[in-house]
Amino acid sequence: MPENLRSKLITEGVQRSPNRSMLRAVGFGDNDFDKPIVGVANGYSTITPCNLGLGILAKRAEAALREAGAMPQMFGTITVSDGISMGTEGMKYSLVSREVIADSIETAVQAQAMDGVLVVGGCDKNMPGAMMAMARMNIPSIFVYGGTIKPGQYDGRDLDIVSVFESVGQYSAGKIDAETQLEIERHAIPGAGSCGGMYTANTMSSAFEAMGMSLFRSSTMAAEDTEKEDSTAESARVLVEAIKTQRLPRQILTRKAFENAIAVVNALGGSTNAVLHLLAIAHAAQVPLTIDDFETIRRRVPVLCDLKPSGRYLTVHFHQAGGVPQVMKILLANGVLHGDALTITGQTVEDTLRGIPDTPNPDQQVIYPFAKPLYPQGHLVVLRGNLATEGAVAKVTGIKSHHITGPARVFESEETCLDAILAGQIKEGDVVVIRYEGPKGGPGMREMLSPTSAIIGAGLGGKVGLITDGRFSGGSYGLVVGHVAPEAYVGGTIALVQEGDSITIDAEQHLLQLNIADEELARRREKWQPPAPRYNYGVLAKYARLVSTSSLGAVTDLNL
Repeated sequence: MPENLRSKLITEGVQRSPNRSMLRAVGFGDNDFDKPIVGVANGYSTITPCNLGLGILAKRAEAALREAGAMPQMFGTITVSDGISMGTEGMKYSLVSREVIADSIETAVQAQAMDGVLVVGGCDKNMPGAMMAMARMNIPSIFVYGGTIKPGQYDGRDLDIVSVFESVGQYSAGKIDAETQLEIERHAIPGAGSCGGMYTANTMSSAFEAMGMSLFRSSTMAAEDTEKEDSTAESARVLVEAIKTQRLPRQILTRKAFENAIAVVNALGGSTNAVLHLLAIAHAAQVPLTIDDFETIRRRVPVLCDLKPSGRYLTVHFHQAGGVPQVMKILLANGVLHGDALTITGQTVEDTLRGIPDTPNPDQQVIYPFAKPLYPQGHLVVLRGNLATEGAVAKVTGIKSHHITGPARVFESEETCLDAILAGQIKEGDVVVIRYEGPKGGPGMREMLSPTSAIIGAGLGGKVGLITDGRFSGGSYGLVVGHVAPEAYVGGTIALVQEGDSITIDAEQHLLQLNIADEELARRREKWQPPAPRYNYGVLAKYARLVSTSSLGAVTDLNL
């Protein structure tokens, strides 16, 4: 072990004897004080199925750390269930929880001078929160994903959480009856694990595997399979080796690692939230990364995987087809991945992928060859125009047309928009605008899975546009544009849109435009007044005061 262990700050010397006494009370013996102290940040919770199985994994990591010669110290961190809070005021706390998770891990690890940290997480914000803390602290670290959920089954088809949200729109449109909707709800979520498609949790776990901060093949395992526990134990052993050699996160989280992650996210057809979170992690790692970098990389990476929400398959099927390593090897073989990027094991990406074929197994249908992709370019398109001078993010898989010009249907919140959709008031050709849902205005940048799923369920997917300064769930798809910046609350043009205005969304031309004269736009801007804050105390008020624009990752330490 390295002689300059951080934990010696609290374990060595006569003057430190009270500290040693405290550690004896939690299990240290005479021979343990020279061992590295390793934090196990445990996101276990019964709040959400995503985190339901994490306690088992944390215990397995704890045991493996002891076997490897370290002294594990377990501590808890929070989670928010996006699926349960979706469509409610509670969703405003979801993105906020990313900051709380990052801050809590940094606080516990730094206060106790731990030598390394293993984070076990499940739901969407666990991962970026953990990685932001790892990048800030820059001590040996590894992330263990709790695993994906297995599909539910009803009427001969696979179900997941988005099936439930879409059933609401199907029922309101008269496409299914109440009993069918209830049966979908009953069968969609069969046990522990994160939402089963290539939604935000599985997107971010895959991105971390691509970046080298999680073990290869670990990001797509099912939560309830034994290989998940075995991978957790191996992660603990790898972390102890990283402590010995002082392999640090910022040696791994380089510009090349971020470019690899962006390439993989596009190849998978992953969540728009990856843009927001990777920008925030890059900020924590002090790696220059902008929203325009996503567009540059997108253009050279095809979509290779037929995964939900817009595709046919779930993450368990993707894992069986070869998972992230197979996709990475295809990208590496075709020159769009950095093979010399370092991973937590000490191997390069190229070394780790050696032995994996350059083309996918022809006996599966989830992963496509590079020469015959599902789509020729990545699906996360950055749009600009007078409605988004800082940029906005569109997700264009699963729809035939990438262009719409239509009348604006303006809503000041997600709830009022959803009511209108379910009442049949949104028609083909409309462009729905949901505003004052941004980082500051919401606050918290709620995800719009309920409205987008209701649109899909009503049969209007690709026939209706939707723009918002809020976010989308990884389960959203259609002609939808989120992260519109500047947001309405700070006077962005989205605040000036009026009912019936013509709006153009053109993903091929990278355009998001309010089609009115500049003079009229200037008149409206002169009359606009910022609304009063929705919260004047507590965590949401604090967040609203600190948070940056979404185009910079919605971070809270930008101007400190």
